[in-house]
Amino acid sequence: MDPRAPLRPLVAGSTWRRGVFLLLGGVLALPYALLAAAFAQLFTTSGAPRLLVLMLLVPAATIAVVPVFLGGSRALEIAAVRGLLGVDLPEPLPGRRLDRETRLRAALWIGLHLTSGALVVAALFSAVPMALALIAAPTGVDVGLTGAERFGPFDGGDTGWLALVAVLVLAAFGYVVAGLGALAASMAPALLGPASAERIAALEARAARLAERNRLARELHDSVGHALTVATLQAGAAREVLDADPEFVRRALAAIEETGRRAMDDLDHVLGLLRETGEPPVVAPQRTLSDLDDLIAETRAAGMSVRSRNRGPLDALPSAVSREGYRIVQEALTNAARHGHGPVTVRVDVTPDGLEIELVNAMAERVGGAAVPGGGRGLVGMRERVLLLGGRITAGADGQRWRVRVRLPVGADR
Repeated sequence: MDPRAPLRPLVAGSTWRRGVFLLLGGVLALPYALLAAAFAQLFTTSGAPRLLVLMLLVPAATIAVVPVFLGGSRALEIAAVRGLLGVDLPEPLPGRRLDRETRLRAALWIGLHLTSGALVVAALFSAVPMALALIAAPTGVDVGLTGAERFGPFDGGDTGWLALVAVLVLAAFGYVVAGLGALAASMAPALLGPASAERIAALEARAARLAERNRLARELHDSVGHALTVATLQAGAAREVLDADPEFVRRALAAIEETGRRAMDDLDHVLGLLRETGEPPVVAPQRTLSDLDDLIAETRAAGMSVRSRNRGPLDALPSAVSREGYRIVQEALTNAARHGHGPVTVRVDVTPDGLEIELVNAMAERVGGAAVPGGGRGLVGMRERVLLLGGRITAGADGQRWRVRVRLPVGADR
């Protein structure tokens, strides 16, 4: 056993921080002690009218008790516990009203904090100075001790024994502070920790943040991925006819420029939402199925053969359905450009029951004689979009073709 182990609680940094936490409780208890002393003196003074003292006591007690039950007081205690006791308590959720159980637990904690802190402060300003005086007495320092004074079995002349007792008192005070600090650290999660409702709310908030980040990741993947695919196809086609058809090359370069500009706009929009600057994010206009013709024209300009058929009022769709429908078509066209072969057929129908999307293209890749799609995150992103809107999606091989069918309800605007 390490002989220094018993002394570690006295010199550990955690003990000193916990001692500061207890002293903070004593400082906060001081106004309550002064208030109690003042009213005790008023009650014991015969000249003070009892009725008037009682009338003053009621508002004073109310003012003294109410802060103990406030959510701000609990938040301050949590901050002190995190910083001084080293307990990793979750931060209170902003704007959430505390339930009765949480308020009562916090009030009990604050009461215990103030009580233990008051005891530590009382010992610090009474026993500790006396112990230091007794330790200094054998060195010849005049501390006012006389042989007539008694300290239990010792008198003022037993300075050596009194100094030893004083050292033990100081050591005991250190162990008491360390013990009270450790006890407070173990009790803090039970009295200041989140209630079940707070835990559920925190999980819901975290799930909402993750869902938003996933949505932004899908937006970035679909828009930038599509732009890069189209630009690659256009650059490849321009390279093939660089000398034979300069006009086509000029159009391809212009299309690449426009595609890159749109991708940069989408990238700036997503990064602006992710960046926490404290200012409201600038919400750029999102492309919807009303821009489907532009998407088809852009894809055709990249050299892909696309046959498109639309039925129904695309402008009448809810914004969320129209926005996600556009991204689904965009991603399906990107997948067809990367992994498909031949013309792509796009069908978008608006019916009273919902939105139906179908894309069909021939597959180019084969493994063991069976056509398979290329890898990537495109299908995962499409499924996530469809599931968030409560729709259905099927995607797979249909003979030598790859078929994607999506059905979205139009009852919700998100």
